Amino acid sequence: MRIEQDLKLDFKDVLIRPKRSTLSSRSEVDISREYTFLHSGRKYRGVPIVAANMDVTGTFEMATALDKQMLATALHKHYDDDALVAHFSALPDNATRFYSMGIGAADMAKFRRVMERAGPAIKSVCIDVANGYTKAFVDFIHSLREAYPALTIMAGNVVTGEMTEELVLGGADIVKVGIGPGSVCTTRKMTGVGYPQLSAIIECADAAHGLGGLICADGGCTTPGDVAKAFGGGADFVMLGGMLAGHDECGGQLEEVDGVRKMRFYGMSSRIAMQKYAGGVAEYRASEGKEVLIDYRGPVENTLQDLLGGVRSACTYVGARKLKELSKRTTFIRVSQQLNEVFGKS
Repeated sequence: MRIEQDLKLDFKDVLIRPKRSTLSSRSEVDISREYTFLHSGRKYRGVPIVAANMDVTGTFEMATALDKQMLATALHKHYDDDALVAHFSALPDNATRFYSMGIGAADMAKFRRVMERAGPAIKSVCIDVANGYTKAFVDFIHSLREAYPALTIMAGNVVTGEMTEELVLGGADIVKVGIGPGSVCTTRKMTGVGYPQLSAIIECADAAHGLGGLICADGGCTTPGDVAKAFGGGADFVMLGGMLAGHDECGGQLEEVDGVRKMRFYGMSSRIAMQKYAGGVAEYRASEGKEVLIDYRGPVENTLQDLLGGVRSACTYVGARKLKELSKRTTFIRVSQQLNEVFGKS
């Protein structure tokens, strides 16, 4: 046993310090990014925000809505073969879509079937597991990279620099960062395992960028300001679940509670999700997610305006004309515990 004494920070622990700026309007800020992925060699241009591959948010309908703003979507893995083939085959050239999968034999068999039919239409894959530290996970990325060298691979989740480096060296173009910060994730409560998300982003981004790789901050963002902090900390992409939940484009069940319209939102390791897709929680494990009712928020369009407007505004406060300049112009100020109690997680 050992104890690390170094300070680790979450989004709520910091604010971004403003700096002199020559920008006169938020409209002058370009929040798109351009990347050439390390292993696949493919080029990307868009707003680097990704809808999470949860069955509530990673839907075809959400993807279509986000395409209009050049955002990306990681589709959930529970669509059947025919639906996935039809969707990918009809994608416009400017759409960024991730096919999501686990590392089991059934996941790989399904992926091969869909690839045989959809072919070049599938350009990006999200390999998603709760624990990205296993040998089986690393080996799977190696084998997938060898079998499909042109695929852009996003893989995770991890929270430390050394594992980020191993995944990048093993074939991942983008490493997904975050264990336990999600609003409907209970991993930290159930297992005691996790890492403050902002520090994880900073450390993993440093590790990935040193090798030419990228990271995607996954979880913990509850406000547009948190998204700005993630980009300021070095994230190349930011994945959102709860912030995009509750909308018409989501797959959650809509119901009325005391006269208020609500929508169900739950983690993919929750009891309800495992009951839905695996027949229940296996006897050797525990649920690491929860189910909540959130306010119905109508079309996602208005939420996107607030989200993207907040990120643009953050850029103007520090004088970043482009999103790629934000991390270079970000100085984080630690917030005292007293201010945390006043401002909460903002």
